[in-house]
Amino acid sequence: MVTIFDVDANRLIEKTAEKLKELKIHKPSYVGLVKSGAHAARPPQTDNFWYLRCASILRQFYVNGTVGVQRLRRHYGGKKRRGVRPGRHMPAGGSTIRKAMQELEKAGLLTKEKSGRILSPKGRKLLDVSAKECA
Repeated sequence: MVTIFDVDANRLIEKTAEKLKELKIHKPSYVGLVKSGAHAARPPQTDNFWYLRCASILRQFYVNGTVGVQRLRRHYGGKKRRGVRPGRHMPAGGSTIRKAMQELEKAGLLTKEKSGRILSPKGRKLLDVSAKECA
């Protein structure tokens, strides 16, 4: 059986994003207008940024198990350029990540627990089917 560890992560995320578009995951109105964090210079330029981020979040849940917003903020953060001073790592914005997790939870792909959210069997199946299609 093919799992997500057997295929390229970028191809898996793109395939899963296509499947999330079909599930009609609600995209907030501000997604194309705001930056993804303090480290970013401009807002995301791709049209399917929201679905790619949701698919990437699902993959993080598959790989790491229980994950919270703070951990994902660190993961999606990046280096902030500060002029002549040395650059520093800045976490990504939490609102986009939180809204994505809430939408994935409404779709039944995540379930909420006391220590954070975990991947539901439906979400695991979606990723396994996407990995099988990528292989």
